This record gives sequence, structure tokens and C-alpha cells, in this order.
Amino acid sequence: MQSAITQVKFKAGLPLEIEIISIADTVAKHRDTITIPHRAEFYHIFWVQKGIAEYLIDFEPVKVKGPSFLFVNKDRVQAIDTRSRHDGKLLLFTDNFFGKTAEDAMYLHSTILFNDLLDIPVISVASSPSLQVIFNAIEAELTKDNDVYHYQLLHNLLHNLLLLAERERRKQGFKEIAKGPDLDYTILFRDLLAAHFKTLKSVSGYASRMNISEKRLTNATSKTMGKSPKTIIDERVMLEAKRLLTHTHLSIKEIGYDLGFEEPTNFIKYFRKHTEKTPIEFRAACLHR
Repeated sequence: MQSAITQVKFKAGLPLEIEIISIADTVAKHRDTITIPHRAEFYHIFWVQKGIAEYLIDFEPVKVKGPSFLFVNKDRVQAIDTRSRHDGKLLLFTDNFFGKTAEDAMYLHSTILFNDLLDIPVISVASSPSLQVIFNAIEAELTKDNDVYHYQLLHNLLHNLLLLAERERRKQGFKEIAKGPDLDYTILFRDLLAAHFKTLKSVSGYASRMNISEKRLTNATSKTMGKSPKTIIDERVMLEAKRLLTHTHLSIKEIGYDLGFEEPTNFIKYFRKHTEKTPIEFRAACLHR
């Protein structure tokens, strides 16, 4: 295990923070990094062209049968199972590339491809050749010089790829959450939770920051996700606890302190309440799978 979950930064030295690489080449060159759980600071669009790919994304096994696209948001902990025989291409890009305007940043922040509250998007492209055409057009443009048109063309092509993928996702059984105040409050709560879950664990604290009542927040998350705010808070804390227990060799005390528990016994009680195992028992079970 590592002392911390590996943080992967975008490749330095490129004229723009977007690139397309071969999945097979990436596995061959970076096997030591991508086969262990890591957290990337950029967005992934996997185009699995043949075979069946197996990925682990935040403890959720995801199987992708080619030809399909898989969309993975930045900062999720992921790993590739190299035993799965597959190949294809991988498009990587950053907020800095796509989100130069407030409108573009908001789009990335809300698109169902990277912000699905209920699932990890996998889209079959066998019946959608236009997605493949645009992906290939991005790859072709990346081979050209960085002239005055280069950025805008790449940006527009990527935006069109995402929009077409959203359309296709909705055709393939996406469970739409009705737009409105409930969804808006849920997204705002999710964003606050991502930033403060280590230090703020009370529903009242989040409701106060959102200037709404606890009851209103509970109604919002119950309608959109079928869960109470307290359940969502606990799930986020437990996800990070499991990440650190499984993928680092930090001590139980260090992990508890990192997650905002001043006393190790409080963290142990909290963890056991939600898993029926102590942190040590959970870590041991993971190591002996």
C-alpha cells in the first residue's frame, strides 16, 4: 500500500491540456500507476473499441463492452484491471482547457456525463457513428499546429461530443432527475459536502450554509436521490475512509484525524456503526481478497 492515494496530474508540456492516447499504450507505459487506485485531476473519456474492459471506480466494478464510451469525472479514485483484454482510445482534458468561461465551467459541473447522481455513465456507440466521427475529428485536429483556430476548434468539437453523448445516454435508459429546486439544492449540497465533509458532518451545518431549513434539504435529497442528507454525509465520509484504509498504509489514528475525528475511538465507533467491522478488520479483509 501507499502512504497516500496517488494524485495524477495532467501531462506537462502540451500546448493545450487535452490529449488522446491509446489505452493499450497507456497500460504498457504506466502499468505501475494505473493498475493501482489513483486520483486524477482531469476528466477521462474511455472509448473501448474492442474487447471487454474492467475498471474499479470508487469500489464500484464497472464492465465496459466495446464499442462503448465510459465517462469518469475528475478526482474519482480509479484503477484499470489489466487482466481484461481490451483496446481503444482515451481522451483526457482539464477544467483549464474546457472551462475558460463561467458557462463552460457550469456545463462541466452539471452534465449528466460527469455528474450522474445515481450511476457511472457507459454509452454503447454501436448505433451512434456520429460520436465516433467527432472523436476522430478531435484526434485529427490534435495533430495540427496550435494556430489561432486550434483551441476553438478543439473546444467546439469536444463540446459537441459531450452533447451528442448526453443525447445518446438519454436514449439508453438514463434515469432523468426532474430539473427544479430539489435538484438545484441537491447539487449545491453535494458540492458543499465535497469541500467540507472532513470538518462538517451535521445536516444543520449544511442547511445553514445553504440558507434553507433541514426539512427542506431532506425533502430535496429524498426526492432526487432517495436518501436523507445524513445518509449522504455518512456515505461520503465512509467512502474516503475506505479509500484510505484500502489504498494507503496510514495508521487508523492518522486516517481518523484526517477525516475530522479528534479521537481514534470515535472514528472506530463511527466506522463500525456503518460497516459492522472495525477499520483494522476492514483493512485486513481487503488485503486478503
